[in-house]
Amino acid sequence: MGQGTKRTIGVYGAAGHTGKFVANELRRRGWSPVLVGRDARLHELYPGADVRIAAVDDAAALDRALAGVGLVINCAGPFLETADPIVRAALRAGAHYLDVTAEQPSARAILAQFGNAAAEANVVVSPAFAFYGALADLLTTAAMGDWPKADTVTIAMALDRWWPTPGTRITGKRNTARRIVISDGQPTFVADPPHRRTWDFPAPFEAQEMIELPFSEIVTIAHHVQAREIHSYINLAPLTDIRNPDTPPPRAEDESGRSAQTFAMDVVVEHGNEQRRATAQGRDIYAFSAPLIVEGAERILNGRAKRAGTAAAGELFDAPDFLASLAEHLTVTFR
Repeated sequence: MGQGTKRTIGVYGAAGHTGKFVANELRRRGWSPVLVGRDARLHELYPGADVRIAAVDDAAALDRALAGVGLVINCAGPFLETADPIVRAALRAGAHYLDVTAEQPSARAILAQFGNAAAEANVVVSPAFAFYGALADLLTTAAMGDWPKADTVTIAMALDRWWPTPGTRITGKRNTARRIVISDGQPTFVADPPHRRTWDFPAPFEAQEMIELPFSEIVTIAHHVQAREIHSYINLAPLTDIRNPDTPPPRAEDESGRSAQTFAMDVVVEHGNEQRRATAQGRDIYAFSAPLIVEGAERILNGRAKRAGTAAAGELFDAPDFLASLAEHLTVTFR
């Protein structure tokens, strides 16, 4: 599934925290992306680059901004406000679409609404192609291996801290929808109060107190993995950070702009009496999302996606191979 000569990648929200990481990752890999945003400060951030200004509620401006673009990466939240109009603009342009949403309602809506249109346009539309969403989906798909279905999928995430970006704070205030998990094969609201448990991670996290708090990974996994139960937990420590209004935004600790934050993600799939486990460890959930989504974009434009339409990362690519391609940024173990 190629796009001929339409191989330029557009980044919507290139002025934001994650958008900057994505733009820099594209440049590091030799791309000259089209950088799109809602105001003219983009010209100051990226002097000499191909900068285009378009508000999400201006369809004509979006069409001009995506002219000649073969794939657009949407980094501008809240995605409940931006994803729908940018997907529609991408379809009008004949361009693939990826985004970095952690918002369950946005990911569910995009996957449900645009399947036929994306397939007819022969493009990929894949929301939540980031730390939240795609990483757990790829780990789950890789751990499943030759199993056609699983009884349970459990995702456990640990962050040593969480310095939220302004966009994360805005999204948190606006996204008040109740979160879902998969229980008895059906989307089900998280229990109130949420379930708590202890989880043993590899060092340096080790034993952590966890709470059920699912993000877009429930949506991406359930889109193509047959499992009776899919549940997702996060450790308590970073929630204290993000709920504190005085917690500062991420601070660069190296030349790439990454913060000192570290993470671990543990995925356990069970089928009958068998259990398989995949664990990933890395640094800075915002920065890590850049090589993840750019790798996906390159593979799509190089014709390596398995199919067109709406799909999650694990549906589109060979999951173990994709994870191996991120070895510079991610340590993955299977057991």
